[in-house]
Amino acid sequence: MTITTSRRALLAAGGTLLAAPALAQSGFPNRPIRLIVPWPPGGSTDGQLRSLADLATRHLGQPVIIENRSGVSGTMAAQIMAAEQRGDGYLVGQMPITAFRVPMMTSRPGWDPMKDFTYVIHLTGYLFGVVVKADSPWQTWQEFMAYAKANPGKIAYGSPGVGSTLHITMERIAAENGIEWLHVPFRGGADNIQAVLSGQTQANADSTGWAPLVEAGQLRLLVTWGENRAARFPNVPTLREVGINIVSASPYGLAGPKGMDPGVVRALHDAFKAALYDPAHAEVLARYDMPLIYKNSADYTSYVGQVMEEEGTMIRRLNLRMN
Repeated sequence: MTITTSRRALLAAGGTLLAAPALAQSGFPNRPIRLIVPWPPGGSTDGQLRSLADLATRHLGQPVIIENRSGVSGTMAAQIMAAEQRGDGYLVGQMPITAFRVPMMTSRPGWDPMKDFTYVIHLTGYLFGVVVKADSPWQTWQEFMAYAKANPGKIAYGSPGVGSTLHITMERIAAENGIEWLHVPFRGGADNIQAVLSGQTQANADSTGWAPLVEAGQLRLLVTWGENRAARFPNVPTLREVGINIVSASPYGLAGPKGMDPGVVRALHDAFKAALYDPAHAEVLARYDMPLIYKNSADYTSYVGQVMEEEGTMIRRLNLRMN
């Protein structure tokens, strides 16, 4: 699904999904709700979830307050929610695929994705791509790959962290093409961008925080990772178009601690769904080139099981470990 198509679907559906959510019998909510964003302020995830929180506030009648808790490859929300003893609906957080992947990469997992969370709603995904400095010698992805293959260890690329989809995909590309490059993890997109601009790294693999600098001519976008070319960058090929059979969007949603009351889950789901389809939120998704990937609570829960199986297979094949 292209961003343009997603935006039309959002705008068309938005007017029919603004009814107030079905509130839980307990009168939920009667105080503010915390939404953990496991990334620094200013990135695409932060911008999307701030818009969602603001719009959901109008439907819930209580503030949805963003808490940025970055670090550990985007798994801080999972850590916080897994440690929470009360699944009362007043704590929710973003669940990037990293939160499903990391427990399978360590001998001491801090949470079980299938047991420690209540899945509320699936929302969207990312447009990923690889950028280099505009004055770098590589005009195309093919030139970049050829240099990396001929110069083992001389290309360093930044990503949002160990075990992130950006890291996993770049290592998969390397393994399948006989390349050795150096992975440099960063806590957030701003640091990742600054590293490539300063020459600390030669490439940045991330979501569209780099887009304004590409449009300003400071960075060059070599490839994107979606099913189709990005609407904002129609001249840039996808991985499939350059001979790498990978489509990667790292879709995500919101979850809470385990044991949440079904009525509370329904109230949250309905409010966030109304926000997701709001025309104002459609504009934010378009700004960050993010597709609409809605799933209700039951479908999201089933999807997590599927993701765990697929990611586990890849982790074992690439022998990826964190300890």
